[in-house]
Amino acid sequence: MAWIILIIAGLLEVVWAFTMKQSEGFTRLWPSVITLAAMAVSFGLLSWSMRSLPLGTAYTVWTGIGAVGSFIVGIVVLGEPANALRIAAASLIVGGLVLMKLSSSA
Repeated sequence: MAWIILIIAGLLEVVWAFTMKQSEGFTRLWPSVITLAAMAVSFGLLSWSMRSLPLGTAYTVWTGIGAVGSFIVGIVVLGEPANALRIAAASLIVGGLVLMKLSSSA
């Protein structure tokens, strides 16, 4: 169950990163509200998952999901560039996430 909660927390990190971009420096109300709410829930779920997952594993997976998810949203939704080096970097992050999961006993 901790892994499912952690994945949801990571996906909410993508939500708050995207809506933070949309808030234009917290000058737009609703994207700012969504950012803060998603942050609060994401942090809460991360904290909950750390009850049974090691700190290093949980935090690394949480930030990795957020990083790769934000990278994908940036390309698909915001039209950011998808060159070979950026894709290779994101692939290395995913590889690290898989190794973290495989090395975890929880």
